[in-house]
Amino acid sequence: MTQAGTFWQVGQEPGRQVVVLGVALTLTAVAVDVLLVGSLTLFFDLCFMALCLGLAALVRRRDFYLVALLPPVLMVVVFGFVALVARDAVADPRDSVLQAVVSGVATHGIALFVGYALCLGWLGWRLHRRGDLASELERELGQPSP
Repeated sequence: MTQAGTFWQVGQEPGRQVVVLGVALTLTAVAVDVLLVGSLTLFFDLCFMALCLGLAALVRRRDFYLVALLPPVLMVVVFGFVALVARDAVADPRDSVLQAVVSGVATHGIALFVGYALCLGWLGWRLHRRGDLASELERELGQPSP
């Protein structure tokens, strides 16, 4: 009989699904913030930071690299989309798309830094957890770990 680890120790979701979930939840946070306030506020920043931590907890070990690169790419892609759809939510409406993306990333840079640090820190913590590796090997091989 195997003992299941806690959700923060053993993520089992494939990297592709975690990326899709990250995009969907980030766009949801953007939509809620823009609909309620008209621009991106602290609400988006807090959602982004929590999302980065959650994605690092969900991903399986073999897809760590994909999630380790996700936060900056996710923020730039989402701000690119927002700059095309509702430029005034992240920058001046007269700014170009590139200028709006740069302005959005610069304005929300602290959230990006903290979210990225949380994501990498959690992945690093999971990487060095012996129990996580043993239980994952046990699941993949179908044999009890030593």
